[in-house]
Amino acid sequence: MSEPFRPTADPYRDLDVIDARAPRFNQATIGILSLVAVASGWWPILPLLAAQLAIGLRYGRRYCLACVVYFRLVQPRIGEGEIEDSRPPRFANQVGLVALSAASLSYAAGLRPAGVALGLMVAALALLAASTGLCVGCEIYRLTAHLRGIRTLHFDRVELADMGNAVAGSGELVVAFSHPLCTECQELIRGLVTAGRRLVTVDVRQRPELARKYGIALVPTAVVVDADGRVTSRLAG
Repeated sequence: MSEPFRPTADPYRDLDVIDARAPRFNQATIGILSLVAVASGWWPILPLLAAQLAIGLRYGRRYCLACVVYFRLVQPRIGEGEIEDSRPPRFANQVGLVALSAASLSYAAGLRPAGVALGLMVAALALLAASTGLCVGCEIYRLTAHLRGIRTLHFDRVELADMGNAVAGSGELVVAFSHPLCTECQELIRGLVTAGRRLVTVDVRQRPELARKYGIALVPTAVVVDADGRVTSRLAG
């Protein structure tokens, strides 16, 4: 008898990361239903979608119907996708909540053209994200992470004492802020090791104080520093 499927990242415990396919499944659900709402005139679908987003954002993935369907029914059959930072898709859901709420209020106020326009915008952006992976809300997050209270710092120096004994020696050093379940983080680290770079990694899950100190809004973030800790180039983030 085959063993039950166990994902690398538990969807209900490892909340700082997420299977990259889950947000796309959610976007597909929102996009299709928003399009149905506008095309059919059944605009109450829009406030229902907004309510579902609000509940999921407030109470977690266990209360997000599309998330539960994906993690319980879809993921066990197709496997786990790449693991990514969960903050950008969460911010995208917040943007979607605002847009869906605005569309719902427009319909309710009798401003049908505005409701149609906003509903179609939500449908278009959600289906674009689902089909291509280009998530506009996620890109907004990356550009303006401080809007979520995470101020991205442009640090030009790393205090080597923060890195512990791993920085012993002289010469160029790569400091990589990562998460142990993040697929892109692990690929970056493997590439640096293969290239023979002198490397120290900072696990943001284990060292959140350093993530806050250096304003790490997204993982992976990797910088090259000299023997004095001065940042000479940025490799990621």
